[in-house]
Amino acid sequence: MALSNEVGQKGRYSILQNAKGEIMLMMDSRVGGPENPRFIYDGGDTALLYRSQESSVAFRHINDGARNPLKSVSEILVVEIENDDVEREYIVPVRLVKDVNNLILS
Repeated sequence: MALSNEVGQKGRYSILQNAKGEIMLMMDSRVGGPENPRFIYDGGDTALLYRSQESSVAFRHINDGARNPLKSVSEILVVEIENDDVEREYIVPVRLVKDVNNLILS
């Protein structure tokens, strides 16, 4: 079931949930692999995927239907897509914070 689909400045992303309640985030591939990644979320319409010291991705306009499921899981599966093929996939812990926007540089 698709929870959120958006097209942003750096590409598209989709948040999906299976029957078990597990969450998968599909996004366009980024340069370099993840190093100790974290998905940082506050329950609102914005989240931050910290991939490495050199790479973070902000997800804005998260659909209302995706917010509670994202707050209720301890980890998500991130799948990076390049030319309609899976470039990499990895499990990322979800860290809930008070205000994710304070962590994003505009």
